[in-house]
Amino acid sequence: MKSNVQVGIIGLPKAGKTTIFNALTGSDAETGAFHHTRGPMRTAIVNVPDRRVDALSGIFHPQKTTYAQIQFNDISGVSRGQTEREGFDSQTLNALSQCDALLQVVRGFESALALDGEIDPVAELADLRLELILADLTVVERRLERIETSLLRARTGEKPALEAERALLERCREALEAERHIADVEMTDEERLMLRGFAFLTAKPTVVVVNLGEGDDPQPDLAWANHHRLTTALALRGAIEMEIAQLPVEEATLFLADYGIAEPTLHAMVRECYRLLGLISFFTVGEDEVRAWTVRRDAGNGSATALAAAAAIHSDLARGFIRAEVLSYDDMLACGTLAEARKRGKLRLEGKEYAVQDGDILSIRFNV
Repeated sequence: MKSNVQVGIIGLPKAGKTTIFNALTGSDAETGAFHHTRGPMRTAIVNVPDRRVDALSGIFHPQKTTYAQIQFNDISGVSRGQTEREGFDSQTLNALSQCDALLQVVRGFESALALDGEIDPVAELADLRLELILADLTVVERRLERIETSLLRARTGEKPALEAERALLERCREALEAERHIADVEMTDEERLMLRGFAFLTAKPTVVVVNLGEGDDPQPDLAWANHHRLTTALALRGAIEMEIAQLPVEEATLFLADYGIAEPTLHAMVRECYRLLGLISFFTVGEDEVRAWTVRRDAGNGSATALAAAAAIHSDLARGFIRAEVLSYDDMLACGTLAEARKRGKLRLEGKEYAVQDGDILSIRFNV
């Protein structure tokens, strides 16, 4: 898989998406001016909070601790009626298409800068989703037109594949015209693979973020926001979270205590992105480094294998793979040391087809 999983942050003007970007990344990018105008995409890479990494570092005291990471992209170019007027410009569409998941921000706070004074996150989310639906519908219709042209010239042996693609895209068009997401269309793994190259926006896992004001209830009912497949929703007070993210650790801890917050909501948001994308972490440990590595829970044949995990570390480990020495995180904590784990028989050897479990500690034996 590519080195960094990418999550695109999008929202209608004045929803506060750059505030969320700042909160997630600890950045201090200017808010308020970066919305529907076309411009460069802001990016930042953040660690995936993981108490298991902290605990393992406490055991091994490594010279270096490395967390799993996600790249967040603050994407401009989305506004009401964008698709009907002129469609997304190529820069915005390319930025959206490259993302593995989308974080859709809607305004739930009072703002004198908003285009209208009304707070209606339900309607705002509907408008935002409609823009993505229309963008996908445009792609589907253009491809269907090309398929019809290709069928007229196709050889007999080429027609079945084109006809299968046409049938699948017609089902997608029907769903989009009914304002349903492509993620909600029932299809086989083979059919999903057929659509992968299109990078449809409504097929991407999505976290809906309701950006609240300081005095708002931090746990509102969000059933209206997460009724699509591969979609979840959460609420946070973006301005507070941004302020916390920019404080030194000691001050941030006191700030959280003052507001009765167990941990920044953005930590839960990052983990939710990780979960929706079907990602798991395994660990390598030692005095040099404790590190979290990312693999997909579904690697095409049901689960991430030990061979896939070896490849995530380095291609040489996969090429010369012999065995994987495996220890569960819970057993590591119970034993305290690798020597004790080995003494108790908790370390085991597995082959290349072993299904890696979230939290496994691996040491790859290889020869190249």
